[in-house]
Amino acid sequence: MGFDEAKLSTYSRYLSMISPLAFPIPLMSCCQCSSTPNTAPTIGADRIWARGDEAIPPPSGKQGSVWRPDVLQAIEAEIDALDNELRTLSLNIHDHPELKFEEKHAHDTLTTFMERHGFEVTTNHLMPTAWLATFTHGNGGRTLGVNSEMDALPGIGHACGHNLIAIAGVAVALAAKATLVKLNIPGSIRLLGTPGEEGGSGKVLLLDQKGFEGMDACLMCHPAPGPQLSASLSSCLAIERLIIEFTGHTAHAALSPWEGQNALDAAVLAYTNIGLLRQQLKPTHRVHAIIEGKDWAPNIIPDYAKVICYVRAPTLAEVEVAVKRVKACFEAAALATACQLQIENGTPTTFDLRQNKALGDELARIYLNKYGPVDYEYGIAGASTDFGNVTYALPSLHPGFAIPTVTNGGNHTVAFTESAATPEAHDACLKVSKALAATGIRVIADDAFFEEVKRTFEEDRKLRGEV
Repeated sequence: MGFDEAKLSTYSRYLSMISPLAFPIPLMSCCQCSSTPNTAPTIGADRIWARGDEAIPPPSGKQGSVWRPDVLQAIEAEIDALDNELRTLSLNIHDHPELKFEEKHAHDTLTTFMERHGFEVTTNHLMPTAWLATFTHGNGGRTLGVNSEMDALPGIGHACGHNLIAIAGVAVALAAKATLVKLNIPGSIRLLGTPGEEGGSGKVLLLDQKGFEGMDACLMCHPAPGPQLSASLSSCLAIERLIIEFTGHTAHAALSPWEGQNALDAAVLAYTNIGLLRQQLKPTHRVHAIIEGKDWAPNIIPDYAKVICYVRAPTLAEVEVAVKRVKACFEAAALATACQLQIENGTPTTFDLRQNKALGDELARIYLNKYGPVDYEYGIAGASTDFGNVTYALPSLHPGFAIPTVTNGGNHTVAFTESAATPEAHDACLKVSKALAATGIRVIADDAFFEEVKRTFEEDRKLRGEV
């Protein structure tokens, strides 16, 4: 990507400037500082929401004015009316987990649902399990983009809550449609069903095929542990995926092991090198890997080993620097074991989230006023998403929203799969969907606001640099 040490230094200074430890909440996540005053309610914001917790009361509604209350009222009425349908849809997807790029049931279920609710639907849009649902009211107007994810995880189902992300996109799109019609606001909605988020970089592939073309802004959300009823405007980690293959030479492991070149030794040595490297990596960085083999037996020196390695950091610039150090761990292991080495990139690199400041400030205003606290710490701050690349391409917003969990039951656990099906998680999903839909309608209807959205996007583009 062509990032150099000077640019990395600029990023590091910037991140230290906006550290949540240095400024009072709320401030914008790792993109830009926010001038929003510190009005976040403290109730329920001091601990992670656990299953069985007593419900906290909603905000008093005195956290500042909401732009066009008639818009929010129309959105709330529509989503409330769809509550039971959306709950059924969510559980249907939850009960039929499908791996990345295999989301056939979710594809068919969601497209049928959107078609029934008056959207023009394109099935198998650009990819076998991607889809597009569009609606236009009147002439002219801007276009709001929305995303619905669908895929589950191997062996543990919807342990990242993509059933909730799917219906959130649906709820935002349907509420926006109803509001455009009721208030006679010209504009369009494009709901894009995006497959393969879990390790497949599906949105990056769709970006490459111009799947986001025509959207003036794009919105989605993601469940995670956090304070009760909270929304989070944190960023996430950029990630580069590496596939490493060591090739050696077989030998009898007892009779003549000196004749072999042990590819498994190379993989284990590289894994150990990475473990030692972690002391010199920043606490914000993550490196994790698995080792795979082929035709292994205890009495044969392995001649092949494969390592799948993920390298993450808060910004794309920092990932590029960290990857160089991680690759050196594999190169040293190959040298020490006399094995041949091949390193390739896996799925496309996914970027950090660049939460648009204007969109984030608007969502925070609405959410604080109506639904709960807003933070810049929780959400998927320590994970990664292919929506990061979308935020580099056009003004976008990706809030996290808290759902009740159990101890050691965060994302990518069986317990989180169970949490994603709870009524409380569903209710939390609808709350953030209402705030997102209201933010989206303002993108369509308010010229001055959209100019601010574009201005803050361009400001951030200059800060993070071109890719």
